[in-house]
Formats: sequence, C-alpha cells, structure tokens
Amino acid sequence: MTLQEIIKQLNLTVLTQKKNFSQIVPTSGYTSDMLSCVMVGAKEHGVWVTLQAHANIVGVAALLDLSAVIITEGAMPDRNTILKANEENIILLSTDKPSFYVVGKLWEMGLHEVH
Repeated sequence: MTLQEIIKQLNLTVLTQKKNFSQIVPTSGYTSDMLSCVMVGAKEHGVWVTLQAHANIVGVAALLDLSAVIITEGAMPDRNTILKANEENIILLSTDKPSFYVVGKLWEMGLHEVH
C-alpha cells in the first residue's frame, strides 16, 4: 500500500510540500504521543500517528526516517514546524479524526507492524 492510498482512503490533508506519494510505501505503523516511546518503538519507513503538532515531531521523524506523520484530532502545527518539516523532507498529514480511528483504519487497510 502506498502513502497515496492512505491519504485518499483516510481523506488526509497534506500539510507539507507535495511529493509523488504513490512512490512511498510505508512498512509499518506506530502510535504514541510520547516522543521517547516513538524513538524506541517506531520503525524506519513507518507511519507515525500522533496528536502532537509541535516542532519536536519533525526531529523524531527525521531521526527515524519515517514515511509520514499523521497528526490527529484536529491538532495543527504552526508555520515554522511545517517549514522545518519541508527542510527535513518529512511529510506531515492531518485529520480531525481521533488517533484510535486512524490506527484502526490503517490496520484494516493492511498496514501491520513488521517484526
């Protein structure tokens, strides 16, 4: 499944620069709002689901080389966070849906944890 399919099926808003999302294939997913948990638990090329929207999510996503960050519950990063994400080549997506809903839909779509 590609990131384009995820964006379309979950009706996500792209906050950062457009890319060829059909060429990005996330390998797993992770959800947490604790940055330290994400740094330990999320896998490279995964999708991170969080309601956090501050600049530190960009640093964590870059450190782990994540495919995208889905920001939930209507949380919205500020302009500087979006600019930093663009600089770091991090894809930020948003939705008004709760994290639990997004994770459930990703699982239904076949995005499972890779061990």
